[in-house]
Amino acid sequence: MPRSRINGNFIDKTFSIVANILLRIIPTTSGEKEAFTYYRDGMSAQSEGNYAEALQNYYEAMRLEIDPYDRSYILYNIGLIHTSNGEHTKALEYYFRALERNPFLPQAFNNMAVICHYRGEQAIQQGDSEIAEAWSDQAAEYWKQAIALTPGNYIEAHNWLKITRRFEFE
Repeated sequence: MPRSRINGNFIDKTFSIVANILLRIIPTTSGEKEAFTYYRDGMSAQSEGNYAEALQNYYEAMRLEIDPYDRSYILYNIGLIHTSNGEHTKALEYYFRALERNPFLPQAFNNMAVICHYRGEQAIQQGDSEIAEAWSDQAAEYWKQAIALTPGNYIEAHNWLKITRRFEFE
């Protein structure tokens, strides 16, 4: 039985009902519908912390989905899972792949910046200031891109950029 039919969460059930109605109304191929079903089931599993199941659903959605924009969100969610699992190199790879298909994902730039900032902080703790500076500079570049796409968001990143003098805002 598909996950979307067994989930007890009210919001997930509501989303599933609306999504099913839209799938019937909007002209889509059976492959697109199937890809969306896997994507939806992946999101549901991910929200419950069932990352292995979520990844299986996302990989199946990737196999079926042909639209680059839709694929970008699947790749982004795979990146989120790898981030949650502490697999930062894999996460960065999936965020890059998502941005290749959709360069307007500020959340991907933000998550990449957070990983780079974290690695910079780790380098500081290990006493490697040169590596720390390189990671921090990279974090700054990603945060600049996220902020450029969504001015007014990422306030903490904005403040960090100002404090560290990595970006002058008007």
